[in-house]
Amino acid sequence: MTLIWCVFFLLVLYLAIVLRNYLTQPPSDLGFVNQRLTPCPESPNCVCSQDESLAHFINPIPYTGTEEQARKQLSELLSRQSGCRIVSQEENYLRAEFRSLCFRFVDDVEFLIDSSQNVLHVRSASRVGYYDLGANRKRIESIRQEYLNSNK
Repeated sequence: MTLIWCVFFLLVLYLAIVLRNYLTQPPSDLGFVNQRLTPCPESPNCVCSQDESLAHFINPIPYTGTEEQARKQLSELLSRQSGCRIVSQEENYLRAEFRSLCFRFVDDVEFLIDSSQNVLHVRSASRVGYYDLGANRKRIESIRQEYLNSNK
């Protein structure tokens, strides 16, 4: 009987975590101001190519061609990513949400196309929690590799 209660408790806990993650709203400071993405918070679960902190900094993704071609290529790449949903797409900005498979944690990922430097600035941050075990950095590096390989 104790095993049944343990399984029941774990199931309820799992469902509570998943439900909470589905109900979380995106932060109000997403987007860009004066061609700059929002800096990362102090927590280590964020990377940004425009952040001055070395702990959060990640290189932007270079692109060739026009701004429109870069946005289209990025959009197509993201549409193939597991757990990704493009939420907003403008002329020089794209925002996506990535949901983890197990607990449905949401990471907000933003791209700002900088045609003056021919780079995609990027910001990727966990919506809840403190540590992400490097998941945002790994995701952006994977997207970078796939993006650069599709240009060859």
